[in-house]
Amino acid sequence: MRLSEDTVKKDVTGWDFFDRIYCISLEERADRRQAAANSFAKVGLTGKVEFVLVKPLPSNREQGMYESHMTCLRKGLEAGADTILIFEDDIIFDRFNAENFKQCTQFLAEYPSWKVLLLGALIRSSRKTDNPFIQKVRYQSLAHAYALHRPYAETLAYQPWQEIVIDTIFRPLKDDIYAVYPMFAFQNNFTSDNEEKYKGLERFRRLCGGLERIQKANEFYQRHKFGVIAIHILFILFLFTIIFAR
Repeated sequence: MRLSEDTVKKDVTGWDFFDRIYCISLEERADRRQAAANSFAKVGLTGKVEFVLVKPLPSNREQGMYESHMTCLRKGLEAGADTILIFEDDIIFDRFNAENFKQCTQFLAEYPSWKVLLLGALIRSSRKTDNPFIQKVRYQSLAHAYALHRPYAETLAYQPWQEIVIDTIFRPLKDDIYAVYPMFAFQNNFTSDNEEKYKGLERFRRLCGGLERIQKANEFYQRHKFGVIAIHILFILFLFTIIFAR
């Protein structure tokens, strides 16, 4: 259901749309917190973000990451927040535009059924909306920068660990999940705290130029999928034409 502008109660001003903004950081990683603070300053978030310090769970780092995100959601809900924004401390920004982002949050204010807003992620599909700066998507992975609407946050925040890694948590959603366009939040190329388990994946990411480049390529492909496929088909047909014309 779409609300008219007269019924939108909240004065939307970009970051001020979010009632609580958190950044997850391991207690011993002061270096990451400083890097994150520098990144936040570049997009107007100085003084708006609460760092949530957590301890690693050596027996199961994936469970520890999951519980850290749930801690943030519970903090937001128990503070009465209607909108909760969560970052991880390896966050960096590129392509941020304050006016475009303000339009994104205005869009959300007019569509109260929204569940998730991705500021950065890998996606499985993308569809345009009537706002050029926000897209409707299907989620694939990464959870370093996202916002949840309270009704959906309540369905997650108190769920115990069920061996679902946080980087895939939104995959079951088939609707009401959006992403800014273009996405502007990325992960820095810090060494992963979980590198031992995902050594091969980390190596592959570096060979591809890092997660920022991978994420941008993924978004471009999903946005222009049919055009990219058509160009490849035409190129293959062109090659066949040359080969069989000889």
